[in-house]
Parts: sequence; structure tokens; C-alpha cells
Amino acid sequence: MRKNTSLAEGTEEFVYRCRLPLSSAALDLVSGLVRGHLKKIHSRWRKLPPGRIALIVLAALRHDQRLSDIGGGNGISASTVRRWLLEVIELLSARAPRLDRALKKIARKGGVVVLLDGTLVRTRRRTGDENRPNYSGKHKAHGLLFLALTDERGNLMWISAAKPGRYSEITTARHNKITTRLREASLGALADLGFIGLDDDPDDPVIIAGCRASRGHPLTAAEKEANRLVSRERAANEHGFADLKNWRILTKVRMNARHATTLLRALLVLTNAEVNR
Repeated sequence: MRKNTSLAEGTEEFVYRCRLPLSSAALDLVSGLVRGHLKKIHSRWRKLPPGRIALIVLAALRHDQRLSDIGGGNGISASTVRRWLLEVIELLSARAPRLDRALKKIARKGGVVVLLDGTLVRTRRRTGDENRPNYSGKHKAHGLLFLALTDERGNLMWISAAKPGRYSEITTARHNKITTRLREASLGALADLGFIGLDDDPDDPVIIAGCRASRGHPLTAAEKEANRLVSRERAANEHGFADLKNWRILTKVRMNARHATTLLRALLVLTNAEVNR
């Protein structure tokens, strides 16, 4: 820890070091994007070099500290850190795969099935009428709903656009035409019980979601075993979400749906850079 004393104002500032648990692959990716962007816009000067900018942005995404605190420790303002942060998020999100390309990539590698699931990213409560759509009755919390596809090993391949928390997973899946895209790529998907009824062709299903008991129809032994098999194969999907939510900026998102979509897709690129290094 380093102590700076300001005699004029009579205040003290403490600067400390913090470990950033990321590989050099993520740092090289972000610094390369920043360097290429500066060259593209013919920017001749920045307060700090691209490598240092990348380090500051990654620290903000990973630890979700106050931008004024991060900027103060590096001799820059909070507005500068915010500008760099938004700039890098845009650059990273542009590299996120589209749904059709992600499915074709899995098919080219010999994959036959993907894992489909949804997650709620918590958000801060908004004022007025904008507050109600983000409330999820299922989770009893405010947030934005995202769908994600992973391969059989749990590596994230695609993230949908954000929907308000009141949306259901099956409605969001229909909006993204997931069953149509799966058929075009000749792939199937494993999902949880929340996706029962999503498939529009029960004679040739591409979504396997297990069986749900009802009041007049308890599950048979064979149906219970089928649910256990689906749950066992889907466990890898939770690892993909865990890798994504290691970025603490997602603890409580302060953005609207459009900006949150950009943020999640940027973090998807960074997560894949970490996992696949």
C-alpha cells in the first residue's frame, strides 16, 4: 500500500495493489483491440498506452470497483475510465458469434447436441413504469433474462439479447427462433423443464426437455430415469454460466436491456478467451 498526502487540502489518499486473476490471453486480446481501434480512428495520443488501458478495463469488469477509485490510482479521471470501458465493451461485443454461425461451428466440429438454458442477471431497481417489466416472479427479483447455448463440455457458444425479467424462457427462445436454427444446423438441444412445449414438431423434436409430472399423471420409473439422464448431461451448462458470472460487474447491472446485451456479449468473448487459452 502506498500513501499520498496532500498538504494543500489536508487529505490523505491510499493506493493499494489488487491481484487480477486473468491470463495474458485476455490482456493481449483487449490490448490488441484497443491498438487496432486507435489506428483505425487515427488517434495519435492517449493518456496511457493500450496495454495499460486494457489492464484498467479488465480490472473494472472483473472487480466492479468504483471508476473513480480505479482512475485515481492510475492518475486519470472517472469519466476517462468510463469512456475506455464503454469503448472496449463495444469492440469485444462485435466479436461475439451470431446464433447461426455458432451452431454451424459446432456442427463442423462433429457435435450433435447443444445445451440450452436461461439465466437472470440481477439489475438495480428502476424508477417509475420501467421498474415493473424487469421483475421476475420466478426469481422474486429484478433482472434481465438471457438465454445461452453451450457445447457438451459447457463452453459458452452464444448469448441471446436481453429480455425483461418478466419474460419466460420459452417465449425468449421462440423470439430467437432457436428450434428453426437448430433444424437448419441439424443439431439437437437438451433443456430443462421450462422449455417443454417449445418444439413445434413433436414427431421430430429437436428439443429434449424431460418429462413433467401432473396431478393426474405421476412420473413413471422410466420417465424419472429419463429426467435424471437429461439433468446429468445438462450439468455442464451451469459451468458455462459460472464462468461468465465470475465477472463481478454482473453482480448488479446498472444498464438497460440494450447496453446489458452488449456487456454480456463482450464478457462472452472474454470468457471464451480465458477458458480456451
